[in-house]
Amino acid sequence: MNIQLTYHRRQTTTTHVGGLSIGSEYPIRIQTMANTSTNDIDGSVAQAERCIAAGTELLRFTTQGIREVESLAQIRQSLQGVVRSTANDVSDLPSTAQRSHTPLVADVHFQSDVADAAAKVVEKVRINPGNYIDPARKFKQIDYTDEEYQAELQRLRNRFIQLLDICKEHNTALRIGVNHGSLSDRIMSRYGDTPEGMVESCMEFLRVAVAEDFKDIVLSIKASNTRVMVTTVRLLVWQMQEEGMSFPLHLGVTEAGEGEDGRVKSAVGIGALLADGIGDTIRVSLSEAPEKELPVARALVDYFADEQSIRYAATTEVKIEDKTVYFANADTDWQLFQLHAAAECGRLLWDYNCTELVLNNDHFAAEDLVRLSKDILQAARVRMYKTEYISCPGCGRTLFDLEQTIAQVKAATAHLQGLKIGIMGCIVNGPGEMADADYGYVGAGRGKVSLYRGKECVLKNIPQEEAVEQLLALIEADKQ
Repeated sequence: MNIQLTYHRRQTTTTHVGGLSIGSEYPIRIQTMANTSTNDIDGSVAQAERCIAAGTELLRFTTQGIREVESLAQIRQSLQGVVRSTANDVSDLPSTAQRSHTPLVADVHFQSDVADAAAKVVEKVRINPGNYIDPARKFKQIDYTDEEYQAELQRLRNRFIQLLDICKEHNTALRIGVNHGSLSDRIMSRYGDTPEGMVESCMEFLRVAVAEDFKDIVLSIKASNTRVMVTTVRLLVWQMQEEGMSFPLHLGVTEAGEGEDGRVKSAVGIGALLADGIGDTIRVSLSEAPEKELPVARALVDYFADEQSIRYAATTEVKIEDKTVYFANADTDWQLFQLHAAAECGRLLWDYNCTELVLNNDHFAAEDLVRLSKDILQAARVRMYKTEYISCPGCGRTLFDLEQTIAQVKAATAHLQGLKIGIMGCIVNGPGEMADADYGYVGAGRGKVSLYRGKECVLKNIPQEEAVEQLLALIEADKQ
């Protein structure tokens, strides 16, 4: 069976983020997130300039507290060429009209008052439904009566409306961003660790925004498991359609990792949805410098949205026979071929229940094509060939040198075929964000690491210089 490659963009409303418009009437936007400390003004500005030069259309910063909000104000001013050392509080800020072209996004977890403050400073605020109102997850089962559950929803509504009113006043957009590993205990108790629970976590907030006539919203649902991510985003689109909504969607595979593996995994998840016509902004979350994410994101967008791309050329052939996907094209650049093959084939493996993948391209060695086919099969969770690493991209919360740590963990554990190991820079991204990892290596403080077996912390606050050896010892002990 030959597969006809087409592209029809899902129709959405338009969200305004400063001077940038997001939605189906506009190009798919690419973005990234700084990994500097937000309070390092000079370092953050320098990195922002590199990201803007590399093509980012939005730039996100971690925003843990009011101090970071004030730092964001200074970063904003520096990026627009304004020197203003007197901006010591949130009331002394530039107006929307003075802001520079590239919108900044505040990434807020756990503190709703920080989201309020950030909404007065930047063009967009990201909140996580799993920790905006509900307390930090403890992985506890809570038995709510229907009346108690509705009371919790009313509490959510009352608090969220305060943020919506601030956003209306300051023309600030919102991202409602659900992550697989950070669902609240309330959602988990009623829906379980399911796509339905992830969608409901998002929809609870979205219904309040719609009722309050707040329209500048982008939604995201992310997971490190590509199959979970794609299934859940498709379900969210369906649920919005059922309720008469069509807000723009931001796509990403969270904690995708680094190097070829991170790129292939990102392309499998993001590509499957872009091929569906879903997606209005994307971020490729790599455990590398943020500016390195942007060429990958641009290549994925161009592959689907550009009618002149190799996807629609006569030299591209996709077919399915006997539960095997066959993909061939005439790419001459190996990195582009990796992205294109991964973006195209992951969805076909799932949607047609295939178990094998054969890649053809006369420009590359047969052994490289076989290796890439295995990498795509693993990224799509069809079968496991090697150790899988679930590592966060890093941000201002990261408590160790992420790239160096990943290299150390990989060197020590690469022989553990089929094992999933999470490497998280801070407690915000672990243990929940490791989702289905077998073991986790999580930053617990400066120079301190906690080790997890699944979601259970088994060694807490051990010195970082001992952590890799202790992780290996834990894994070996569990084998016995």
